[in-house]
Amino acid sequence: MTDFFVFWLLFFAVGIGWFLGRRSLHAPSIRSELPSQYYRGLNFLLDGRPDVAVDAFINALEVNSDTLETHIALGNLLRKRGEVDRAIRIHQNLLARPSLSQEHIHLAHLELARDYVSAGLLDRAERLLLDLVEEAPEQRLVARRHLLDVYQSERDWSQAIKIAIELLPKKKLLKTSPNFKERGQAVAIVLAHYYCELAFQKKSSGEFSLSRELLNKAIFHDRYCVRALIQLGEIELMSGRPKEAIKFLKQIREFAPEFISETIFLLRDAFGKVGQTDTITNYLKECYKSHPNPTIALEIAEDLLLEEGSESAREFLYKELREHPSLGGLSKLIKLQPINLKGNIGKNLDQLLKLVDILIKQRTKYRCDHCGFSGHQLHWYCPGCKYWGTVRPLHSEEIEKIT
Repeated sequence: MTDFFVFWLLFFAVGIGWFLGRRSLHAPSIRSELPSQYYRGLNFLLDGRPDVAVDAFINALEVNSDTLETHIALGNLLRKRGEVDRAIRIHQNLLARPSLSQEHIHLAHLELARDYVSAGLLDRAERLLLDLVEEAPEQRLVARRHLLDVYQSERDWSQAIKIAIELLPKKKLLKTSPNFKERGQAVAIVLAHYYCELAFQKKSSGEFSLSRELLNKAIFHDRYCVRALIQLGEIELMSGRPKEAIKFLKQIREFAPEFISETIFLLRDAFGKVGQTDTITNYLKECYKSHPNPTIALEIAEDLLLEEGSESAREFLYKELREHPSLGGLSKLIKLQPINLKGNIGKNLDQLLKLVDILIKQRTKYRCDHCGFSGHQLHWYCPGCKYWGTVRPLHSEEIEKIT
């Protein structure tokens, strides 16, 4: 990053030199004052002091409509480097100039709001962005997008929902241009997760009816929202409606079969409450047949162990591991071996089991489809790319590709 910054600063210095040289042709009186600041900046840069050079270049370059974008670009670069205080100073300096047009003032306000977000000064950023929404039509869309970041950070889901609804594409009689592309993640997907976040809060406080209403709104905006379906299953179970819970949880098999493994515990509970404990095994077999998954295989083996004995469970795992090998399946198979094994064979088997279990704990279980972030637990909001709903469970063959 430092090398890139110095390279960019050199480019910036060349641009300033060209601009000052061009201006001196039309205004000879500025030749002695402005170039001195410029040469000071060059000296600092050559001495290996790029941070001091930045200040000198800024002083050398007058703020006007021709140089505004250069100041903005430098402030953005400093913000990306983590020097938020200096970026704020640059953008505040722009706003102190009375010669800027209203449009340029709005642009400087937007960049200052971005600085505040990066610095964690969310209340200041919120005030600036709300003003831009009201007063700057040309910046309204991007200001609302940044407001989403503010409200997400504050976990103010009600306000986030309000802004997201305002960002939803408006239905028009004219077709949208084929070149139109929504910036960032689709607002409808983001909005669905905001509803899920708010629904979780309501569920935690016992407001099941309101939570259910919010989750239905989430599905209205994103019919493939797995998170909303899982939460609806949880709420229906807590409300004493297991049949409804089963209905919602079974939909996941159609929309996102890789998440079936995340619903097994809830399904067992729901089937048990309707007196159909044996039905869950048949359902898992159907799921496994169309969507082989090591977690589902382990659950089926556990059911076979309880219902038919260890021999049936071992036979099932032997067969499935040949076609769909997994460490989890191997660990379970080792544990199902007869306990009367003695001597070196028994000791070696015990050591092998310990080794396999260590490997299982070290392996990645989830990965983001958007940025590749991986981890051991499910995140509905990716810590890597900040996208919603892009992290999903991995199958054993997918784990092999990234380990």
